[in-house]
Amino acid sequence: MKVLHIHFGKEGGAERFFVNLAAAFAERGVAQRFVIRPGRSWEGAVARHGPVWLSNYRYLSLSSLLLQRRVARMVRDWRPDAVMAWMPRAARLVPDVPGPVRLTRLGDYPAHLRHFRHCDVLVGNQPGIAAHCEGLGWTRPTRTISNFAREVVPVPVPRAAHDTPEDAFLICGAGRLVHRKGMDLLIRAAARIPGAWLWIVGEGKERPALEALAAAEGIGARTRFVGWVDEPIHHLAASDAVGMPSRHEPLGNVVLEAWQAGTPVVSTRSEGPSWYMVDGENGALVDIDALDDFADRLRRLRDDPALGARFVRGGQAQLGAMFSKDAIVDQYLDLFANGPA
Repeated sequence: MKVLHIHFGKEGGAERFFVNLAAAFAERGVAQRFVIRPGRSWEGAVARHGPVWLSNYRYLSLSSLLLQRRVARMVRDWRPDAVMAWMPRAARLVPDVPGPVRLTRLGDYPAHLRHFRHCDVLVGNQPGIAAHCEGLGWTRPTRTISNFAREVVPVPVPRAAHDTPEDAFLICGAGRLVHRKGMDLLIRAAARIPGAWLWIVGEGKERPALEALAAAEGIGARTRFVGWVDEPIHHLAASDAVGMPSRHEPLGNVVLEAWQAGTPVVSTRSEGPSWYMVDGENGALVDIDALDDFADRLRRLRDDPALGARFVRGGQAQLGAMFSKDAIVDQYLDLFANGPA
């Protein structure tokens, strides 16, 4: 089986899953080729699995027109079983060439359908995305195929690496530092728990404002901005609780990684966690921007280790039931082999 991937993302959880899935396909003997942006930290990881073409693909530029022709020619000559675009921008490059299954894999809700004109099927990583596309007027097939956590053995980062006391109640958040991820809520919640420490893993344009907020909330000396790391799971494994405060979260890879790391989760009722988390069974769910409730649920985990252990057991059971690598790869390979009908 042969698959062409088209991906113009930057850095984040979605990109880590792209790398994970490419590796999982390679384990099954799938031949792959990739079109990605230059300068990505994960270029070498996907290059292990097939040739990589580098392009920023600026729409309506001469270089992009040449790339469109090159991709169309490669599809005709190489004859892949699937052309897989990752998010709407990449979907514009899917060629109007018959033969392969042409799909766009969506990890978020698109604003419109214009970029998908050459796609046979849209694949969302949770059911709400397919329903949203159908609401926009999509009449061709949709599928829901979710993510799996990267197969990494969690090795807790030593707390001394970030000058954090061994006996502190440590909260960890991970994600891009932008408004939708709600790290400001996590900072305010952690500040309401006396003696709590906070690690924030990730980068983004809001970092200076978040650093200032931590200082203003009186938790600046107990907050560590870790920055971008390849495997956040090791930081999650070192913590006592993971906070996922997103205002908009189509799936929430951080929750899956926290479950794999054996760390209990408090999350907002954003789109993804509302689908697969059950409040009180595999984690705690609170309303979006509900600061008092978020802080209270973190405080309960501090005061009741048995509660956290129950959340971890429930989360790991859900991880195996809904997000196993074999099941998700099987669904993609079935789609590539048999089409969306």
